[in-house]
Amino acid sequence: MGKNLKEAMKMLEDSQRRTEEENGKKLVSGDIPGPLQGSGQDMVSILQLVQNLMHGDEDEEPQSTRIQNIGEQGHIALLGHSLGAYISTLDKEKLRKLTTRILSDTTLWLCRIFRYENGCAYFHEEEREGLAKICRLAIHSRYEDFVVDGFNVLYNKKPVIYLSAAARPGLGQYLCNQLGLPFPCLCRVPCNTMFGSQHQMDVAFLEKLIKDDIERGKLPLLLVANAGTAAVGHTDKIGRLKELCEQYGIWLHVEGVNLATLALGYVSSSVLAATKCDSMTLTPGPWLGLPAVPAVTLYKHDDPALTLVAGLTSNKPADKLRALPLWLSLQYLGLDGIVERIKHACQLSQRLQESLKKVNHIKILVEDELSSPVVVFRFFQELPGSDPVLKAIPVPSMAPSAVGRERHSCDALNRWLGEQLKQLVPASGLTVMDLEVEGVCIRFSPLMTAAVLGTRGEDVDQLVACIQSQLPILTCTLQLREEFKQEVTAAAGLLHVDDPNWPGIGVVRYEHANDDKSSLKLDPEGEKIHAGLLKKLNELESDLTFKMGPEYKSMKSCIYVGMASDDVDISELVETIAVTAREIEENSRLLENMTEVVRKGIQEAQVQLQKANEERLLEEGVLRQIPVVGSVLNWFSPVQASQKGRTFNLTAGSLESTEHTYVYKVQGTGVTPPQTPSGTRTKQRLPGQKPFKRSLRGSDALSETSSVSHVEDLEKMEHLSSGPEQDALETTGPEPPPGAPSPQEAEPLGAPQSRVQRPEDDRPQVEDAESLR
Repeated sequence: MGKNLKEAMKMLEDSQRRTEEENGKKLVSGDIPGPLQGSGQDMVSILQLVQNLMHGDEDEEPQSTRIQNIGEQGHIALLGHSLGAYISTLDKEKLRKLTTRILSDTTLWLCRIFRYENGCAYFHEEEREGLAKICRLAIHSRYEDFVVDGFNVLYNKKPVIYLSAAARPGLGQYLCNQLGLPFPCLCRVPCNTMFGSQHQMDVAFLEKLIKDDIERGKLPLLLVANAGTAAVGHTDKIGRLKELCEQYGIWLHVEGVNLATLALGYVSSSVLAATKCDSMTLTPGPWLGLPAVPAVTLYKHDDPALTLVAGLTSNKPADKLRALPLWLSLQYLGLDGIVERIKHACQLSQRLQESLKKVNHIKILVEDELSSPVVVFRFFQELPGSDPVLKAIPVPSMAPSAVGRERHSCDALNRWLGEQLKQLVPASGLTVMDLEVEGVCIRFSPLMTAAVLGTRGEDVDQLVACIQSQLPILTCTLQLREEFKQEVTAAAGLLHVDDPNWPGIGVVRYEHANDDKSSLKLDPEGEKIHAGLLKKLNELESDLTFKMGPEYKSMKSCIYVGMASDDVDISELVETIAVTAREIEENSRLLENMTEVVRKGIQEAQVQLQKANEERLLEEGVLRQIPVVGSVLNWFSPVQASQKGRTFNLTAGSLESTEHTYVYKVQGTGVTPPQTPSGTRTKQRLPGQKPFKRSLRGSDALSETSSVSHVEDLEKMEHLSSGPEQDALETTGPEPPPGAPSPQEAEPLGAPQSRVQRPEDDRPQVEDAESLR
């Protein structure tokens, strides 16, 4: 019995344990998808899940958001990552030999292609990671006791890293964060301000900074030069910088997009000098259109122990396998394919640069950099009466505020132009950037985008054609801005808002009656008026675009008038805005007043109806209100009660009796409300003419036949607009006295006849007149 009891207890404990495990499993899994559901999924389901995550919902997202066409060379690069994972499963000896072969081959090929002899390579995913490792190598090379003393060595003699003012943003902060150095260790070298390019490092000023740092007990450590700045593609004077670095023992590192031209047959001397530097960073992925390819930092150093400590070399096979995608891609493309892609990008930039030189109002910022594959241009307004050489420079006599306003205005136009070109020619890969000196510019860098986007020469020609088509819009808008400001200032009830960041004709705000300019509170009435005004303006179907701008200063809404593509009648535009806003305000007030009048009328009607019921009760008597007695009295002596009612006149805002309606069977006409003045905005237009277009009546550019036809159309429209009243006046006019000359005889001999006389119709008219008499 005891044995059976123990077995029973054990069974109960096992069943309880299984129940707790199942409950715990349900508690862990819940509704969370994935491995927490318990049993695993098959390969097909997992791949289907990945595909859904990559492509998303096809019904919601457009087809263009799917994976781009990367081509066969792209598939080769992506295949390298998969092969690297498979290769990592080999035994250690085979893996060591294979990774060493891949790393050495790739390093040798890159050094030969980009003319960097006897160099070593470090492959990294982050572009700035190579420079951080180079800085660490320079610290270990210049500070012999850094491994032992560490921070104390740097504290006693602070290192200095020199960066150009035109370096890419955030590079210095990244280096300090990676190296654990304070920000004062960075020295920003200004660019040339008087002579030469505005984006090249000032070598003379750099030498002065180095001498000052040495006198203060600091150690000049490293200099970062640019072979093609990130903004406009300018190249520093690397030859002179190399001499300066050798003189003071500074490590010279070069980076930039122009380093790709080292693979070509002809290289400029400034870029060719980069082959003598201590290290350089290359980005072959964008240059060759290869996805998921690492960046490469080539350097020269003889001590393998220091490179190992700095992290430039590694004994891990996984670090060496980073070069496998690039190793496969270089073999697939070959030297001819690599040179062809870089040469094609340079030809595209030269083609665009030569075409833009023939376009007016377009300024190229890198005309002196013939070897640069970057083209930076911007639209500018030619000032009247200025020197053609200095036509893009503001007049010195202008006030600083005016110069700043003009620059903001021009920046807004260039930003608008860049966004339009990006939409019209997406294959161009344009980017809009804001430079410190020049302002907003448009950059064309085919070396970074052409291989990925597939940019061709036809795309460059289309880009130039689009620029030429947009220039008339820009110039026309600039010409109409001052006239718009004057018309708005002269118009009553309108306020011109000076917003230099808006690229359109201008900004206007309607000041309603209850507008409190000094208040910073919300203005619901003003927002309602401007919203209605925006709706009315967009319903006109004109070529202009109207937008409700952001809150301006005192939180008042404004109407932003867009770009003008043709000659616009500014006076008609401003008058339309003023009259429409005034009508919206009057209608809103009329509606509010009508609501109040109707409310008061209802209250008055209730009072009068109550009085009428009391009067009817007194007139009929109390006995007639009893159901049975009242019906008997009404049968013997019916009451001749008059039908009394009330009608509400919205125009007069008063209650009127309906007795006139029941007696004469006619409703009262009341008072006709006066029409709201609409101003002169309903101008006569030709058939098909859009609003806000200047009239063609006085145009000299039209031919004789077209001008005559337009004048006839206008005369017909004027005749129709006069209405049938004028015709009735002409037919029922006073009869001329006997002997008075007819209208045809009264005209002078030299006056032109506007209609053809028909003598055969005169006699019947005279006979009819005699018969009537």
